[in-house]
Amino acid sequence: MSSGTFKPPAPRLRRCYVLDEDEGLARRVPPGIRPVARQLATAAVVLLPVGEQPLQRWYGAVADGGAGMLVLRGAFARAVHVAGRTATEIFGPGDLIRPWDVGRHESVPREIAWTVLVGAELALLNEDFATRTRLWPEIFSALLARAEQRAEGLAVQRAIASHPRVDMRVAMLLWHLAGRYGVVQPDGSVRLDLPLTHRLLGELAGAERPSVSHALGRLTRAGLVARDRQELTLFGTPAAHEEAATRPLEARL
Repeated sequence: MSSGTFKPPAPRLRRCYVLDEDEGLARRVPPGIRPVARQLATAAVVLLPVGEQPLQRWYGAVADGGAGMLVLRGAFARAVHVAGRTATEIFGPGDLIRPWDVGRHESVPREIAWTVLVGAELALLNEDFATRTRLWPEIFSALLARAEQRAEGLAVQRAIASHPRVDMRVAMLLWHLAGRYGVVQPDGSVRLDLPLTHRLLGELAGAERPSVSHALGRLTRAGLVARDRQELTLFGTPAAHEEAATRPLEARL
């Protein structure tokens, strides 16, 4: 084996019509002028496989005058490590990544790691994209709304992580994720199309992995959660999960 530094293969690239890839953005442009906007709203797309990926290498491509990096497909986990603790956030289709705006004046030392959970495609909305689409402020208004939605989602996740009971954190976190990544099944259950390991759930909920495992075990025994490999299926309702999570321990057994 070579003793040199390992260099991962360069990510693959393609170009796309952004309005074809993101229906939410397309709907914000009036139908009569949408064909013209479609032709100009193009961007390079990075195709990233599952695993840890240095998204920092793409910051410079969009930092000067660009809108950011738009997730078209797949899912990312952004882990922030501070003083031996880790907090994680998940990005999915439609999310706009502008990491250079976060913590620019932060004095607390931190490390950030990006991991692709589901094979992803990331559109680079650079300064050229912004110039070509400046006639349609609706596009940037929609992207701004995405940033506000992300902030609201993080506020909910923070509230969940502050609950004193880990059982409740895990139960509410699962339904919080289901609202974004859940797929309703014919029997009414909800499948989470994310590889949710116990460690990842712990980083999302602010809990240790063993505590998450215990909480999932209790929900499973109550018939409210089932696991197929790393994917989870939720049964019942959020209220049923909340009741199970707050039930006295002796009543769960």
